[in-house]
Amino acid sequence: MKILIIGAGGREHALAWKIAQSPRVTELYCAPGNPGIASLAKCINIAPDDISSLADFALTTHIELTIVGPELPLAHGIVDYFVAAGLSIFGPTKAGAQLESSKLFAKQLMREANIPTAPFSVFRDSARALDHIENSSLPYVIKADGLAAGKGVFVCHTIDAARDAIQRIMIQREFGDSGDSVIIEDFLQGEEASFICLTDGTTCLALPSSQDHKAIFDNDRGPNTGGMGAYSPAPVITPDVHKSVMNTVMYPLLRALRSHGITYKGFLYAGLILQNGIPRVLEFNVRLGDPEAQPILCRIADDLLIPILASLDGCLIDVPLHCDPRSAVCVVMASGGYPGTYHTGYTIHGLHEAERCKDTFIFHAGTACHNNNIITNGGRVLGVTALGLNITESIERAYAAVDRIHWTDLHFRKDIARKAVAR
Repeated sequence: MKILIIGAGGREHALAWKIAQSPRVTELYCAPGNPGIASLAKCINIAPDDISSLADFALTTHIELTIVGPELPLAHGIVDYFVAAGLSIFGPTKAGAQLESSKLFAKQLMREANIPTAPFSVFRDSARALDHIENSSLPYVIKADGLAAGKGVFVCHTIDAARDAIQRIMIQREFGDSGDSVIIEDFLQGEEASFICLTDGTTCLALPSSQDHKAIFDNDRGPNTGGMGAYSPAPVITPDVHKSVMNTVMYPLLRALRSHGITYKGFLYAGLILQNGIPRVLEFNVRLGDPEAQPILCRIADDLLIPILASLDGCLIDVPLHCDPRSAVCVVMASGGYPGTYHTGYTIHGLHEAERCKDTFIFHAGTACHNNNIITNGGRVLGVTALGLNITESIERAYAAVDRIHWTDLHFRKDIARKAVAR
């Protein structure tokens, strides 16, 4: 099969790495890709949101399956466009992608389906939002309604922090049109986890459990990012919790979507908060998490194309999924200053030495090639991922590789997966 992967980050590198292992693949392309992906696939210089050019390329190259990595083209309706052109593509339609592109849509659907989540209010006027926070009990969470690259969520423990969040979202328009509305919801206590499935709209096939680390600094301090590391499995997802999530979140959601005429096919991600074994939904994403994709895909033992194709055919119920029993840890290496202002263009040293570490994989996220050197080209630069017999060994291997890599003004958390060790 000729396969096209859309995207340029660490998630797409991990997808290319996994898909390339399938005996069904004859040619692999990625648009636009990155220097890490270039060792696995032919990179095509087309932006992920240039939907018409991507479709033209898929048609002229006779691509047999396109897999969408990031949320933006899904929110813009790439699946609808490709299907109308007679092309096979894996991901939800624009209507289904509203689960991520509109937090209001997701919250209203959860309310309709009785899916456990935080109570919330919606505001389209900044003055009314400010009045609400002045008369509500702290803490609470303020979210931009639309897409914000994982940075549009503010956990506010003080009135000043809440005012600043409203200012940034609705007045300064830091996230553009995504800040037309804000969701203000109750703060939920507990431990977060990522629950990601493949679905054909009726059946859910759960991928290995994982946990992300959103905050920029150790001990979950500082502003939220796109994710500073992840590990799999997540001990907090016990068999009972897994069953509860399926019965109270995933299947009710698919039923609610179908009631609105939406047959959702693709990756479906529930960001959960767990307290005393009871799951509640923080958010939905309509694609693989990043960096969760890196440890998850390292642990999937089967050919990933099999469930993807079964999902498109509507027969996912017949497909098993086997996992490597080992643990996996991903440490994100970022540019100093991220998620705020940062500089790029620094030469990355030590990649070859790190790649020689046992059971370790270096997934490129924000890199470029300049004068035969790999340089930094984004906020999150690399996802250093390692397998180990247990979580402790995975942590040791990942950080042993991290220690071999350096560039000017780099930053990474030093406590990725420590929660799992504590459990």
